[in-house]
Amino acid sequence: MGYGQAARSPFSSYGLGEQYGNALATDQGMGGVGISNPHYWYLNNQNPAMLIFNRLTTFQAGLIGEQRTQNSIATATQKSGSGNLNYLVLSIPVMAGKWTSSLSLMPYTRLNYQLKYTQPVAGDTSKANVTETGSGGINQVSWSNGVKITNAISLGLRTTYLFSAVSTQFSSELQYTQQVLVISPLVYERTFVSGFKFAPALSVHVDSIGKKNYRVNFGLVYDLQSNVPGKFYQRIERHNLAGIIDSLTLIRNVPGTLTLPSTLSAGLSFAKSYKWIVAVDGSYSNYSTYRDMAGTNPYTSNSWRLAAGFETTPDGGSLSSYFKRATYRTGVSLENYPYLANGNVVKDFGITFGLSLPVSRLSSIDLALKVGKKGDKTLNGIEENYIKLYFGLTFNDQWFIKRRFD
Repeated sequence: MGYGQAARSPFSSYGLGEQYGNALATDQGMGGVGISNPHYWYLNNQNPAMLIFNRLTTFQAGLIGEQRTQNSIATATQKSGSGNLNYLVLSIPVMAGKWTSSLSLMPYTRLNYQLKYTQPVAGDTSKANVTETGSGGINQVSWSNGVKITNAISLGLRTTYLFSAVSTQFSSELQYTQQVLVISPLVYERTFVSGFKFAPALSVHVDSIGKKNYRVNFGLVYDLQSNVPGKFYQRIERHNLAGIIDSLTLIRNVPGTLTLPSTLSAGLSFAKSYKWIVAVDGSYSNYSTYRDMAGTNPYTSNSWRLAAGFETTPDGGSLSSYFKRATYRTGVSLENYPYLANGNVVKDFGITFGLSLPVSRLSSIDLALKVGKKGDKTLNGIEENYIKLYFGLTFNDQWFIKRRFD
């Protein structure tokens, strides 16, 4: 299953590609925070223990559009843009206030890049121009459950099935050749993934602090290290101007195991009734345990992410002002990636803004905008400035209501 084209980025060339995360448009507007954010009208797709707050049947769908601009010391500015499906999520309160279950479909990673560089030819003084490209992505279907343990504590579990494939190809040409008909070799590789990963979760909240209807909420999610089965395929081809001359399959779908790292995420939020909420999140991923199907690790360090966000609804019950019933959000995020570029770590800083516009009684249109920069031209030799626009729809309804009258 495909999710359209993603904007090209050289930073997606590591491992399985660039991760999407589990945040929906409503959380993206708050800097992507969501580990400790309880919501009644919107789904929390990041912490399954928070699902107990959803007592209505909720369906959310989202799209993402993005524009990326890469600047480097070696090449001119390059721009790329795209738009594609971001998520489909449905939650149903099995036992309202005690057990809520949800099902989601969204991308897990995506690979989309093209790199050009030169390499010396072994045993010769000449050089070859190499073009390396990557495409594809891994999708995920998740089944999440949140269960109330006490009035203050709930537990959750997210079971995720990963599937689909990423592919890379390497082609080369001699810089200077006397051949009339130039023949270029190309190596094509594909990694197919099909397996499960699990994430237990916790939510602890304290209500009515100081008899002022304030709430403090703590959330914790632990994505377990996972050994995901997969298959690896490799073939070599020879090309000329007319196309493929011949090809030879070297490795035909050999089974293997991909080891995905564990990630610990924690969040803390402080809220007043339905008026406002402020929240902070932090996560840490142990990429030292990552292994591809060849048993190697392309990552050089672990990664972490910090984010903070604010949300307010001036007056959710206002009859005189539509915009008082709307919800407004903003946030910031800082992320440290698990790889080096030009010998230095790569960081990502973003600022976000969000808005939910009420539609009918319980539903809404959800918008979020993120503006940020990944990498630094001085430190990493390349930087990427991006704009991401998230568009979501939220539908709430009451299902399975017991009939009171015949």
